[in-house]
Amino acid sequence: MKVDNWLTSLGHALLPPRCLVCRENGGNGIDLCPICLDSLPWNQAACDRCALPLPTPGRCGQCLRRPLPLEATHAVFLYAAPLDRLLPRLKFHRDLAAGRLLAGLMAASLAAQPRPDALVPVPLHRDRLRQRGYDQALELARPLARRLDLPLLPGALRRVRNTAPQSELDVHGRCRNLRGAFHAADAAKLPDHVALVDDVMTTGQTLHAAATALRRAGVARVDAWVCARVP
Repeated sequence: MKVDNWLTSLGHALLPPRCLVCRENGGNGIDLCPICLDSLPWNQAACDRCALPLPTPGRCGQCLRRPLPLEATHAVFLYAAPLDRLLPRLKFHRDLAAGRLLAGLMAASLAAQPRPDALVPVPLHRDRLRQRGYDQALELARPLARRLDLPLLPGALRRVRNTAPQSELDVHGRCRNLRGAFHAADAAKLPDHVALVDDVMTTGQTLHAAATALRRAGVARVDAWVCARVP
């Protein structure tokens, strides 16, 4: 047994898991009770390019009409209850336990997907990182990389412009806001196939801008692995 698994088992024996949603006892060795686990909004049928929920898996009309810098997008959940309670706790309230729980659920769901050469978290600008004190995408990517035994490249992408929050802008404003916002490392330091990791996908403009920077730097294939997709 690996040391980290042994330590996890010991921790659960000394302090049994408690559900991060309802505070009841956790089940199956995770910080979710069986009822809350059953209520998770898995994104089971979606567009393979943008993860938009669909009646059946396939490709949405918009992705059929236009090329995207992302080869594939996998959003594990829909942004709905109880994810809409867990993710803000990670993103805005430094609840790293919620991040570890969500990363574990993502790993179980994404293990069967085409395997990238490395994971690249979507970075915050240094000013926002200094203000917040941590990067929520990195807090998801770190345990995800460890569980799936994938290299993690947190320095592969830099956010060079401190853009306005995307939630404050309309669709056209989001696109203009992110133009030239990311810069990728030298091509020699990048593998051929990477997966961007982020917490929430709304219109996809942030991921598209990040993927465009990586493609321009020579990455042949960029996927996106996202915790939740806004329907």
